[in-house]
Amino acid sequence: MADTNDKSPSRIERLCSERGLRMTGQRRTIARVLSEANDHPDVIEVYRRAHEIDPRISLSTVYRTLNLFESNGILERREFGAGRRRYEEATREHHDHLIDLETGKVIEFRNEDIERLQERVARELGFELVGHRLELHGIPLRRKKT
Repeated sequence: MADTNDKSPSRIERLCSERGLRMTGQRRTIARVLSEANDHPDVIEVYRRAHEIDPRISLSTVYRTLNLFESNGILERREFGAGRRRYEEATREHHDHLIDLETGKVIEFRNEDIERLQERVARELGFELVGHRLELHGIPLRRKKT
């Protein structure tokens, strides 16, 4: 994790400011944790990371803050299975997800062939595609030992 003493605002902090949200110290910590995440953390993982930085942060504060960020279009909630809500920054460039059903790992990808196919399917059905969300669920291929 980056140096938490760095006072320059994180991406999510800047989005909060743009939307006029009041930023408490605990919200700043949670925003920084989310901005530094290279994965799609769930509530418990956000809490664990934020609590390491500021032990006064409670689980209920994390829930409230995530809901606030989501309702203001700063975060998107994802449900990749296993009953866990995970979060990612809403303003990121479009991408799709492949979920490893054995480990729960979420792999982000972009494939132009898939993007073109979705556009074509929408047109063939008489629609203009204005958005989509694609999640692939799989298990790793096992390679034979030779």
